[in-house]
Amino acid sequence: MKQYLNRLLHDDTLTQDETCQIMHNIVDNKYEEAQVASLLTSIQMRGIMPQELLGFRQGLLETGKYMDFSEYNTIDIVGTGGDGKNTFNISTCASFVVAGAGYKVTKHGNGASSSVSGASNVLLAHNVKFTDDISVLKRSLDEAGICYFHAPLFAYGMKNVGPVRRSLSVPTFFNLLGPLVNPSHPKNSLHGTANPQQLRLYTDVHRLIGDNYGVLTSYDGYDEISLTSDFKICTSQEEMVYSPQDLGFPILKQEEIRGGDTAEEAVHIFDAVLKGTSTEAQKNVVIANAAAAISVMEKKSLIDCLAIAKESLESGKALKSFTKFVEING
Repeated sequence: MKQYLNRLLHDDTLTQDETCQIMHNIVDNKYEEAQVASLLTSIQMRGIMPQELLGFRQGLLETGKYMDFSEYNTIDIVGTGGDGKNTFNISTCASFVVAGAGYKVTKHGNGASSSVSGASNVLLAHNVKFTDDISVLKRSLDEAGICYFHAPLFAYGMKNVGPVRRSLSVPTFFNLLGPLVNPSHPKNSLHGTANPQQLRLYTDVHRLIGDNYGVLTSYDGYDEISLTSDFKICTSQEEMVYSPQDLGFPILKQEEIRGGDTAEEAVHIFDAVLKGTSTEAQKNVVIANAAAAISVMEKKSLIDCLAIAKESLESGKALKSFTKFVEING
């Protein structure tokens, strides 16, 4: 670790093999907390390189619990978090819209980071029990079109850096690892990033992984399609900039997609969208993000997939998927 830190202090970069081994050593508690804190801080100040992030990702996957879903063609829909915008559970809601449209979703998530309610929080509020039992997870995927991986049950290495991250109280590259370590290694993904720099990093990482991906960011700092500004999406096929008007939607005000001040308010909005009783703004932003995920699966433009997402939500298919999911996982 002393050698690594010296190299980082001289603006050197680490190889993928080196960061993978560092992650293994962190999991095995081979470093002192001060050393790990120095590592996180020095990389954060310089900015992490794609091969370094890939190595840490590889190390987390190798030391975590793998779930074999290779017989399925699935997608994960998740943002990096940390945008500080406190939106309602847009990507989680969109996941059920995608599942309702007939696609298979292996959703990976955790509790809240920058909002009052994360994916795990909103599911817990519906008495969902998290599990690593593959038979339950596959039944959920088969019958509801979606299953959920609660991150702490699978990425064992994350807990070893938890105390250091909390004591530093600043973002580190570990904030960027969560979306990349889905334990089922899905063939497709839609990842939201909080700024153009993260978008470029994630796009480079996905190109190196070689999967089918979509990475997006809204230009006013949201890690999802917010419809409050133009946004950019990079996929395996193309890079496009859209405005809300391009999708046939009005520009939203930021307060229209807030998650409220309490977890209960966020849950109420989540339920209202699926039940068809939400505001038009809340409905539109979910449709836009679901359409983006479907566009990755179909390898078509986002605009071409809006009708599929809208039909899933308005017909009640998304709600049916969620109801079945809660029944199986309750």
